[in-house]
Amino acid sequence: MIPAKLFSRSLIQNGFTTRFYYTNRVNKATLYSRISPLGSPDKSVEAELEAWLKNGNNIRVAELQRIIHDLRKRKRFTQALQVSEWMNKKGLCAFSPTEHAVQLDLIGKVRGFLSAESYFEKLKDQDKTEKTYGALLNCYVRQRQIEKSLSHLQKMKELGFASSTLTYNDIMCLYTNIGKHEKVPDVMREMKDNKVSPDNFSYRICINSYGVNSDLEGMERILAEMESQPHIEMDWNTYAVVANFYIKAGLPEKAIDALKKSEQKLDNKDGTGYNHLISLYASLGNKAEVLRLWGIEKEACKRYINKDFTTMLQSLVRLDEFEEAEKVVKEWESSGNYYDFRIPNIVIVGYAKKGLHEKAEVMLENLMKKGKATSPNGWGVVATGYLDQGQVKKAFGCMKIALSLSAEKGWKPNLRVITSILDWLGNEGSSRDVEDFVTSLKRIVPVDRKMYHALLKANIREGKRVDKLLDLMKADKIDEDEETKTILAMKSS
Repeated sequence: MIPAKLFSRSLIQNGFTTRFYYTNRVNKATLYSRISPLGSPDKSVEAELEAWLKNGNNIRVAELQRIIHDLRKRKRFTQALQVSEWMNKKGLCAFSPTEHAVQLDLIGKVRGFLSAESYFEKLKDQDKTEKTYGALLNCYVRQRQIEKSLSHLQKMKELGFASSTLTYNDIMCLYTNIGKHEKVPDVMREMKDNKVSPDNFSYRICINSYGVNSDLEGMERILAEMESQPHIEMDWNTYAVVANFYIKAGLPEKAIDALKKSEQKLDNKDGTGYNHLISLYASLGNKAEVLRLWGIEKEACKRYINKDFTTMLQSLVRLDEFEEAEKVVKEWESSGNYYDFRIPNIVIVGYAKKGLHEKAEVMLENLMKKGKATSPNGWGVVATGYLDQGQVKKAFGCMKIALSLSAEKGWKPNLRVITSILDWLGNEGSSRDVEDFVTSLKRIVPVDRKMYHALLKANIREGKRVDKLLDLMKADKIDEDEETKTILAMKSS
């Protein structure tokens, strides 16, 4: 499941999330169609822009602005900045405060607030408007620069630039991000005193501040105020935030009431909203509602993405509904979505945590039979489970597969599991088994005394000489200890 803190944050920050689908439809080449597939943030788009011009194509400012907007929406900020800077450098249009604000925001995201500050200082006075001041404030807030944010806000007030809802929302975000939730209502009061109307986000972040501090009365009071505002259209996100705090407070009836209101406000095709509600109902242990909403989401959204399957599987595993979870895995396999091992791995890990290691192993084996990639971590989790049940031989089998797979970035085998397997191999395994296991192990972790001890034990049991092993051990700067001497004494016994 999504950790509670991250879950709350995503509910507060995300109003509506665009769901992107990709098709193989071939259309006439456009500049957008050339840049959009350059998904890696390391790929420069400037070369594509120059090539487009070199080939005699026209470039419209509106199209570049649309490309920047799309790249920002997809969080491809580096490439969006490249387009913005290229457009400015080429002098394709005179930048207005709006274009400057966009570029300033991108500089802050890509290079940090100091670079954004430098860009701002170089702007002409007529370009230092509420928009560009606001963009710089957002850069400070994003990087949690408290003093700079508050000092900049004061200057905005002096210039008469602190009259927008967004400015106050930024400051409330700042206090939320640094954990000073108690200051958020004060900002909200100042906002209203200055005749600035709060929007949905303002109310939602204020509701969150009361909820985090377990002040449910304050939360309910702000919610009631929000509901009474004629300019506010209530949204599913706000009721989901409220439901989340009721769940944490152990008030299931109030949580369900908030969830029902949230569902009523949900756009019929908003998969992200359905995912949040499914997770919250799973937190309440309500299987019926989880399955009902999944059915509605599938019908409403028609095509569902891997994130949808992830949420549903996490929810079912949390409810211990493994039979239903396996059905959803089969739905995912037949969906045509791209393969991502992390999806079936939710169920595999769930089985392992419940002590159902055989079922987890069967799932892994079935994936491999279908030619699908598994991961060292998946097999390692099952190996750990077998070891905890005292089934070292099975743990050894799973760990062998884990070590044979290309190592995940940063993956390391569980030291306790490795140590137990080496002890078992030294006492019961063949010298060939130990050699193969140690060879695989050395590709991922440094050689150590435990590996040599297992090799020594196995070779001595089989009556083989160990002189070369001892020389290798010495070359690896591993000294003999008392256990080594005890093992070597086995030769003469």
